[in-house]
Amino acid sequence: MTEIGQEPLLLRAAKGATLDRPPVWMMRQAGRYMKVYRDLRDKYPSFRDRSEKPELAIEISLQPWRAFEPDGVIMFSDILTPLPGVGIPFDIIESRGPIIEPAIRSQAQIDALHPLNPEESLPFIKEILGTLRREVGNKSTVLGFVGAPWTLAAYAIEGKSSKDYANIKGMAFREPQMLHSLLAKIADAIAVYVRYQIDCGAQVVQMFDSWAGQLSPQDYETFALPYQQRVVRQVKETHPDTPLILYISGSSGVLELMGKSGVDIVSLDWTVDMAVGRQRIGTHLGVQGNMDPCALYGSKDFIRDRIVDTVRKAGKTGHIMNLGHGVLPTVPEENVAHFFETAKNVDKLL
Repeated sequence: MTEIGQEPLLLRAAKGATLDRPPVWMMRQAGRYMKVYRDLRDKYPSFRDRSEKPELAIEISLQPWRAFEPDGVIMFSDILTPLPGVGIPFDIIESRGPIIEPAIRSQAQIDALHPLNPEESLPFIKEILGTLRREVGNKSTVLGFVGAPWTLAAYAIEGKSSKDYANIKGMAFREPQMLHSLLAKIADAIAVYVRYQIDCGAQVVQMFDSWAGQLSPQDYETFALPYQQRVVRQVKETHPDTPLILYISGSSGVLELMGKSGVDIVSLDWTVDMAVGRQRIGTHLGVQGNMDPCALYGSKDFIRDRIVDTVRKAGKTGHIMNLGHGVLPTVPEENVAHFFETAKNVDKLL
């Protein structure tokens, strides 16, 4: 087995190491802000082709690594990718986002769902992650990612993106047992999927509960947290040494509860001061983040100062430098380059 000192920087940080500088990667670092991605998208307009055909997904995943050499290379995919494998088909339309038809609204539909067999329904994941590990070697850490049960259930029940989450919240408050049965099935499938990603080459896996920030703390404890824990518990039973990250947008009201999920690292959005966020979740957990993505529209000096401030507040132990959400599609590539270059040399600025 590789000694910890030889492991890539991000993996060492995720395991709680104290380092001279934090590793750095960027959510949505593979994607629309890069001209090479837009050119490829024009040639291959189907998102599912780009994320499920190994040669395309590998190329897109490696585009930012070749350009900026971040410490993390995340597989280009989508949180909905495993759903067809349990019996929930979806499509992604460029102008509208994900579409699930028919939406899940009945117990009969939930009962018809089946366990995930990733070898059968997700064979492309093995080739994508295996190739990324070979390409990257020990120069960077390969990250996998999944959606959390609440968020995937929300997509399945709403049938699309939502502003008010009326359908899933209506089910939660009117027919909670129906929703719990769906959440349990999705949690078990996601646990299988996380383990499969690790077996295929992912060294760290991030779980996105993108819509859990729309829950009150009371409802988060009922409908989101137990199923995050269910995923983490099953993964840790078989892969105890693989670090897991939890990210929620708009999470300031539930930070302490995120810390109870069982993950190793809590990823903060930018609405929480890094030092305060670290204090709230507890010193036993690592942190990721949390610069405002819009800071990348600032001057180079502004970007530098925000990076330095974030790193100072996070400290040298168990911190992964990142944005507080995904990089925006209109951010200039040269500003992204400056972000990475500065973050990789931040120890000289502290």
